[in-house]
Amino acid sequence: MTRNSQKIRFLRRHIPDFECEPGCHDCCGPVTASSEEMARLPMVSEEKRSTAFDALNCTYLGETGCTTYAERPLICRLFGTTPRLACPNGKRPDEMIDARIEQQVHGYFTEARHVLL
Repeated sequence: MTRNSQKIRFLRRHIPDFECEPGCHDCCGPVTASSEEMARLPMVSEEKRSTAFDALNCTYLGETGCTTYAERPLICRLFGTTPRLACPNGKRPDEMIDARIEQQVHGYFTEARHVLL
């Protein structure tokens, strides 16, 4: 397991989870992910990727929401857990993300090369 994979695993465990508004996908625009996160996601065709980008959607947004929810990137997990990325529907965990963990997530974003999904 790579150092970045270990860091991702640690951060995932420390980002609080909450229930989204059923049917909502307001935070599912194009996002970035590291190569370690991308490796956990299924490959998609260039046509599907292009269609999603044209609609300003995430490549993995399906008819009923995120098709890769369990493996979604860190940026997706951050939505709604911090005032900086607040849910437009007011959904949130009981306790917001610890400031130190959020800082570590942002540190990872600057350390690891990310690509547009």
